[in-house]
Amino acid sequence: MRIAQPAHRWFAGLLLSAASALALAQAAKPHVVVLATGGTIAGAGASTLNSVTYVAAKVPVEKLLAGLPELASVARLTGEQVFQTASESFNNEHLLTLARRVSALTKQADVDGIVITHGTDTLEETAYFLNLVVHSAKPIVVVGSMRPGTALSADGALNLYNAVSVAASQDAAGKGVLVTMNDEIQSGRDVAKSINIKTEAFKSQWGPLGMVVEGRNYWFRAPVKRHTVHSEFDIDAIETLPAVDIVYGYGNMNTTGIEAYGKAGVKALIHAGTGNGSVAAQAVDALKALRAQGVQIVRSSRVPDGFVLRNAEQPDDKYDWVVAHDLRPQKARILAMVALTKARDSKELQRIFWEY
Repeated sequence: MRIAQPAHRWFAGLLLSAASALALAQAAKPHVVVLATGGTIAGAGASTLNSVTYVAAKVPVEKLLAGLPELASVARLTGEQVFQTASESFNNEHLLTLARRVSALTKQADVDGIVITHGTDTLEETAYFLNLVVHSAKPIVVVGSMRPGTALSADGALNLYNAVSVAASQDAAGKGVLVTMNDEIQSGRDVAKSINIKTEAFKSQWGPLGMVVEGRNYWFRAPVKRHTVHSEFDIDAIETLPAVDIVYGYGNMNTTGIEAYGKAGVKALIHAGTGNGSVAAQAVDALKALRAQGVQIVRSSRVPDGFVLRNAEQPDDKYDWVVAHDLRPQKARILAMVALTKARDSKELQRIFWEY
């Protein structure tokens, strides 16, 4: 004789089965770790009309993720607050600490992708640094926003959703460190902040790698410069970064800055020149003198697009200088710092600038 189960037991069993199915479904999703560092994406303004005037780095990562419940349908998320800072103050120690944490996470079998929330002022520099020193094919995505989450038409929520979506995607693996802003998927090497008051602020002269639309990736090109798993540099072998600074070139420039950086003990000086990395006549001897002291001189350009040609404008072979290729001054500084942890002469440094 069959005894009917009480209704409450049947209902409890149904709930338990549903909860188990939900837990299994969530566990099957890719595990993405969100490392928060502050910036506008974690900022807040006094009113919804404050899209430019606000305080950056206020919202903690758990609140940032809780405000976007749609992420649960994309990935299983873990959030970590690595820093809470505005990115204009992101220094070398921040870079090293963040890269070491990213590297450690990529070695965990249960981590499928990583997202770094970051202020936009130096986002491109951090993305390029990670692109050079983290040895992993797992998707690593850096994301920010141009407006705080409190503003009308805030862009951070969709940018973050897209970043998690890309980091959770198998087709994003092996493409180097990526930046997702304004629906575009950009190479961390190529992208640069090109305007400070529009949401489409991040551009590359070579174009985006692809787009992410409603959680789906559309790819159009792939990076060809060395990065991540193909890099000869490894954050696990880098203890400190050498001093590298930038001097800005202009027609009436004097040599005060060049000489001051030499006295400060820089290991390399990036010259942000006009046009094709041109150097004002009155600055040439000061740079030559600095090179004679052992400081590496790297000619870059303050022009947003294009690239610097070797032995054009200046006799680089004769002066033993290096050209930055298509890297803007701020990224040339990042590569020079990383390169000088291994490179010992200008020829080796120039090879690295060609390859990375």
